[in-house]
Amino acid sequence: MSAKPISISPPRNTALDASSLSSQPSSLPLWDRLSKWASENKAIVYTIAGVAVVVTGAGVVYYRSGSQTSNSESNSEEKKRISKKERRKAKKEKEKEQTQPELKTTPDEQPKPRVSTVESDPLENLPQINESTVDTFSDQDRKEYATTLKAAGNKAYGDKSYNDAIDLYGKAILCKPDPIFYSNRAACFNALGDWDKVVEDTSAALALDNEYVKALNRRANAYEHLERYSEALLDYTASCIIDEFRNPQSSNSVERLLKKVAEAKGKAILDGKEKKLPSPTFVTNYLQSFRPRPRPEGLDENAELDEESGKGQLRAGLVAMEKRTGDGYDAASAAFDKALELRDLGEHEAFAYNMRGTFRYLRGENADALKDLDRSVELQPSLTQSYIKRASMHLELGNRDGAAQDFEKAMAQKQDDPDIYYHRAQLHFILAEFAEAAKDYQKSIDLDKDFIFSHIQLGVTQYKMGSIASSMATFRRCIKNFDRTPDVYNYYGELLLDQQKYAEAIEKFETAIEMEKQTKPLGMNVLPLINKALALFQWKQDFQEAEKLCQKALIIDPECDIAVATMAQLLLQQGKVTDALKYFERAAELSRTEGEIVNALSYAEATRTQLEVQEKYPKLRDKLQGQGMGGQLGAQAMR
Repeated sequence: MSAKPISISPPRNTALDASSLSSQPSSLPLWDRLSKWASENKAIVYTIAGVAVVVTGAGVVYYRSGSQTSNSESNSEEKKRISKKERRKAKKEKEKEQTQPELKTTPDEQPKPRVSTVESDPLENLPQINESTVDTFSDQDRKEYATTLKAAGNKAYGDKSYNDAIDLYGKAILCKPDPIFYSNRAACFNALGDWDKVVEDTSAALALDNEYVKALNRRANAYEHLERYSEALLDYTASCIIDEFRNPQSSNSVERLLKKVAEAKGKAILDGKEKKLPSPTFVTNYLQSFRPRPRPEGLDENAELDEESGKGQLRAGLVAMEKRTGDGYDAASAAFDKALELRDLGEHEAFAYNMRGTFRYLRGENADALKDLDRSVELQPSLTQSYIKRASMHLELGNRDGAAQDFEKAMAQKQDDPDIYYHRAQLHFILAEFAEAAKDYQKSIDLDKDFIFSHIQLGVTQYKMGSIASSMATFRRCIKNFDRTPDVYNYYGELLLDQQKYAEAIEKFETAIEMEKQTKPLGMNVLPLINKALALFQWKQDFQEAEKLCQKALIIDPECDIAVATMAQLLLQQGKVTDALKYFERAAELSRTEGEIVNALSYAEATRTQLEVQEKYPKLRDKLQGQGMGGQLGAQAMR
């Protein structure tokens, strides 16, 4: 389960999203905090070349800043009033439009009046047209022949005589290389499923008119069929911007392609990812989600143990853990591995499997971690912590039933273990089952009132349920009873920030920061630093100070993925797109699970694609900025 109190922002609208059910203690909450700038639907918003890109749990939505937001809301309401049958019909018509040839004449062609009502074959009067004869015709003749051939091609297409249409459009192109003719011929190849030819002809059309939306959409569709997803994403994105986001079909395609690109790259990253511990911030927050307990008897400091024995290494791992640093956690992980290699652990064997399984889980080795915890509960069923940790792993793998069963097994062993109720409450919270979560948090408090995180999370849950007064009262009691605990001030600050009480929130974050410095100078929790950075950004758009705070967090904990992602967001808001992209990619590298990697890569790919569009369409970028669409995202989009 999540190691620290979960953010107040809305959870993903999904029952078992692997990334949202991850035990990661830092990425979900602060990704949510970023999202509060622009949307109540868990979104991160940023602007590139005047285009806001909203990456949500459902995908990506592009929109223009300013009044367009309200228009999109009204359009959404209008959509709700349209019946499903009408929506299906509209979708089919839009798909048909994407594949049919252009029937209208080009701008410099005027339709000619009919001179006769008698039907005749317009091709009868045409001379033989091929590469050797076309140069013998006058410019006017070639223009007229091209118009006639195009009309005949359209008729053949309508009759589904695609090969005849291809021949006619080809002759029209000989007479007059026109982007519409190439695009129409591409529509024929599209109908025949010849995707390479579609790419060839649409590319020719775009060489003549690089802002030809229909050709862009056709080529993007072909690229997608060829599984060239990055190129398809680029074309659909350009189409959206050129068409000023009027075509929902293209916008939906961007969402779909962005997910495909991110998933493909995410799988490759995960397959080649070195199994190592995440940031010290992550590990500390996970470990402290379990109530502190004294070392098992026989592993205390005064016990005489050979350091090269299994028990000696087990104790060494516990000592290293207490440092709460990256080096300390690495040493602990190695010691637990060695302890089980050396064996001779006696009554501590189940505990050793528990600890090795814990660190394997943190390294992302879920299968091996599950085996260790299976062995732990087999050796010592009364060790309820092993059931709880195994439940976390089941959740991360999407097995909600397995998690529920482990909680039940833990309760059968020790019904009054407060950790069981705390971690089961985390599951309820993530699934937005707030009433059940509140009950379990309260039960955890009733059994042990000294565990601060149960109190904090109860206050957050009350806030999510709309009981603001109760939530604030809970946090005031927390400050009274745990006045030397920095986490209380940090999470109370988050609630104040959500209410836009910026000065009070920053005061709480600063208190948390000072306490962290005093109590944990070597293993400082960097989350208050990041929260303060976000507060300054949202309140005063103080990019410089916000960046300094993020940089400080990264000096303390270079592996903190949420600090990296926040820095990316700040850079992006300042138009430093290339630098932002590097940070988004770094966030993906630091993520633990496939869901988290795909989440980070979605931001990176959206950023990269928008940057490529700017480079490929400089005139379009200038035009958008000239229309007032450039610059930073307005304050009206932030919270």
